[in-house]
Order: sequence, then structure tokens, then C-alpha cells
Amino acid sequence: MIKKGYFGQFGGQFVSELLYPALVELEKAFMTAQKDKYFQKEYQRLLTDYAGRPTPLYYAKKTSEFIGYKVYFKREDLLNGGSHKINNALGQVLMARLMGKKRIVTETAAGMHGVAATMAANVAGLTCDVFMGVKDIERQKLNAEKIKILGGNVVPVSRGNGILKDAVSEAMVAWIRDLPNTHYLIGSAVGPYPYPAIVAYFQRIIGVEAKRQILDRENKLPKAVIACGSGGSNALGVFQAFLSDKDVELIFVEGKEAAGFKNGSKGIFQGAKTYLFQDEFGMDRRTSSRAAGLNYPGRSPILSDLFDKRRISVSVASDKEVLDAYFQMSHLEGLMPALETCHAIVELFKKKGEYKKEDIVLLNFSGRGDKDLAIARQYLISNS
Repeated sequence: MIKKGYFGQFGGQFVSELLYPALVELEKAFMTAQKDKYFQKEYQRLLTDYAGRPTPLYYAKKTSEFIGYKVYFKREDLLNGGSHKINNALGQVLMARLMGKKRIVTETAAGMHGVAATMAANVAGLTCDVFMGVKDIERQKLNAEKIKILGGNVVPVSRGNGILKDAVSEAMVAWIRDLPNTHYLIGSAVGPYPYPAIVAYFQRIIGVEAKRQILDRENKLPKAVIACGSGGSNALGVFQAFLSDKDVELIFVEGKEAAGFKNGSKGIFQGAKTYLFQDEFGMDRRTSSRAAGLNYPGRSPILSDLFDKRRISVSVASDKEVLDAYFQMSHLEGLMPALETCHAIVELFKKKGEYKKEDIVLLNFSGRGDKDLAIARQYLISNS
């Protein structure tokens, strides 16, 4: 028997009793949103007219020639805001409005989700406070400034290590302090139920489009689908459409310096049972990924269940491999990927020659990399 709020043995609601009424309210709004024709019509309109869906499926000719088989990119980097994050942000702000909330609080690391949340809040007429670790503000100055220009309030977080997990904790505290008026717009498929289900639902459009596009183009499914992740919103977004296609390998790529699957274990983290990068005492270990958006110890409980059932395979990419891939892809295809996306690209390059010439691999190109220019430039200087 599967318990409500769980994905296999993962998930649940490991939170203060103060949050239970808010989570019940949120689940009711989520159930209503899925059935409400007006909500769905408005959401689809915004995805098309504001976000820029559907995103194209790009045949990466030079990459294909380089690695020896057909490669397609699902171009989520072309969305308004520069990443897949807008899919979830638009859905959740409409839910917030449905619940009568006036304020959005959220977390961000790379800044992409903070930008998307602020943009979406503007669309819905809500205010937006974006909690961001001080280390992430320093290395993602461009997106921090974008958030401010778009009307969002960047709240620096200095507690802990001043990174993503600390921003999540502070955003949750702000939510608890003003539950009647505030919605916590979580950016990834993590946290207490129903958040993982909500984020997975609003991101599933990625895989739905990609599967239709690849079948229209090639009349067959890919051999593998590759996506980067920590919490895993973009990976779940593209994987869901292929879960029942057992011959399609689903490859999740995490940062070597924050390997919650490869070097982690089961535990409780920020409201849910999941896989996380933890020590022998059950405390999350310090992460150090150069990709701010993957510098997080926890994994989605949905992905944790798929990992336990061996439906997804997991690989890791080091900071050096990621930065090398940043320049290689920029030169090869004229596309500048986010450092997060580069983790998936590293795995793609590692699989050079592993498939037949006519085989297809789909990579979720989750975000653009102009935000990472300063980090990339510093890498060049230090290695010159």
C-alpha cells in the first residue's frame, strides 16, 4: 500500500505542525488547478504567449558528427528568463492567486528561478521576495541584478554556508511567519508533499513536447535522455514522458562535489525523506559545486524512488569537466549553456562512440550560460 504523500518510500511531510494547514490548503489548490478549465486555459496561454512555448527541438549536427550518433537538444534555454524555471513559476503563481495570496517567497542559487519567480509574480500582480545565499549573490551578480530590475526583492542569506540549502531554509521561515498572505514558490521537486508533485506536474510539458517532436522528426524514440540535476525539476520535466518506455535510458547527471545519489544515502531533509549528501550522523555534508543551481545536497523524492527502482541511472561531472564542456559546446554549436546544463553535456561527451550512427540521444538544454561568464573567464585566466 502506497501512503498518501509518498513516492514509494520517499517523500512525506516532515515539518512543523504549524505548516500542516498550509500544506493541506496547497494540496486542495493543486487538485482544483488540475481540474479547473479556466486555470488550465490561463496557464497554457501564459506558457505560449509569455514564456514562449513550445520550445524547439534542435538537431545538433556538429555535436552529432563529433560523438558519432544523432543528438537533439530540447531548447529550454530559449524560454523567457533563460531556463525551464518559468514553467513551474507561472503555474505556482496562478495557484497562489487561486488561494488569495498576495506575496511570493522563494529561493534561488543560480538566479534563474529567482528571475522566473519574479517575472511570474509580476504577471499575477503579486510581490516577490527572493532569498539568495550571499555566496551565490556574489557569483551570480547578473541574475541578482535582473531580479531587482524586474521588481523582486533580493534577500541575502548569510546563515550556514550562504548557499542554496540555506536560502531554502530562510524562505520557509519567512513563509511560516505569514502563512495567510504568503505562498512559498519552491523552485525544484523537493520539500514536503505536495511540492514535489506540483513542480513535476508543471515541468512535465518539457517531455510531452520533446517526445512528440522527436517522433515527428525521426519516427522513433531516443536510446537515451540526459538531464542535469540536484533537486531535479528539469530532469523530471523531460523524464516523465519516457518513464513507460523501458528501452529508453534515463540518465541523471549530478555534480561530483554535491553527489546526493552517487555518494549519498537515504535520510530526512527539508521536509521529506529522500536521498541526500550526508554524513554518518545524518547531517547534510558541505557541497562545493561551481554550478550554483546544483550546489544542493538533497534530491527529489520522486527521483529517489526512480533511482531505487533503477529506472534512472546516475552519473557525475566534476567542476573541471563542466567548465571544459562550457567552452567546447560554445565553440562547437555556438550555444552557450548554463554550468548546470553543462553537467548533462559532460555525460554526452563521455558517451562518444557508445551508440550506433543512426541512434538518437535527447539532451535537455535546460538553461543559457551568459550568467556564468565571469566564472568561465576566471577559469580561463587560472588555466592560462
